Amino acid sequence: MRFLLQCYGGPFPKPSQAMQPLDHLSLNLFIVVCEEGTIARAGERAFMAPSAVSKRISDIEARFGTALLKRSKRGVEPTPAGLALLRHAREMTRAMERLDSELSEYAHGARGHVRVLANVSSIMEFLPEELSAFMLEYPLIQADIEERFSADVVRGVAEGTADLGICRKSMAVGDLDFVPYRQDHLAVVVAADHPLAGRSQIAFEETLGYDHLGLSAFATLNAFMRKSAEQSGKALRFRSYVSSFDAAYRLVQFGLGLAVFPQEAVSRYAALFDLRVIALTDDWALGEFVICMRDRHTLSLSARRLLDHLLLRAPAWQGAG
Repeated sequence: MRFLLQCYGGPFPKPSQAMQPLDHLSLNLFIVVCEEGTIARAGERAFMAPSAVSKRISDIEARFGTALLKRSKRGVEPTPAGLALLRHAREMTRAMERLDSELSEYAHGARGHVRVLANVSSIMEFLPEELSAFMLEYPLIQADIEERFSADVVRGVAEGTADLGICRKSMAVGDLDFVPYRQDHLAVVVAADHPLAGRSQIAFEETLGYDHLGLSAFATLNAFMRKSAEQSGKALRFRSYVSSFDAAYRLVQFGLGLAVFPQEAVSRYAALFDLRVIALTDDWALGEFVICMRDRHTLSLSARRLLDHLLLRAPAWQGAG
């Protein structure tokens, strides 16, 4: 026994501690504590007193006989053992969510529920129509959609905030399943009387002699265009930034500047605002969407149905990926 104590650095937990079962609430609290970084913020999020949260964490540590959190004046962060527990806790929580969701779908009159995170381009270009068709086909399944930046879509799916995510392929990083989905094409949008209005296609560099409008939701694209302009030895001038497509269309219509948008997002509004859409010839003008999920094989029945629906209606090119 003395040898064991020296190897493990202390006595084993008491049998009552070692056998104490881990409950779902405690695991959820541990996840929240790790995400928030402090006991106090975790308590606010979970609507519990910080002392109660701390007691739950201490009970888990006592059960395993090891520290799960590093505590400092700045807050807490998981130890290596805590990171292992965090990974398993998230997996167990997702499994419970899938169990609740899938069993509810078999109950009489129950409604399935799918949560989707999507970037603004997918929402503007095609997603509302796809979800509408899906819910008409499956009237007992509720599909909720939330707009996020592509990087936040990936993060949200990884953290279990949503079942499915739709984002740019450039953000397809991390330990998730990514399925090729759709393409779109960037184009220059100008007013009917703009000097470029008669063009059918154009290189991005040729637009740098004119004022641009920036869409706040395309922050990544704006930064990329600035970098591309710098590489060509020219400056990109943003006359103004707007927060919505409608505002951008109106400003372009009245000649305040030109804009670079996905052609698929603007084509249906071009006639309404008397705009001209000019295809960009640069290689980077071709964009790709992917659908991301934690594990395709463990999706709930409703999520699998939505995934199959989206892929079935996607253009044929995605099947080759």
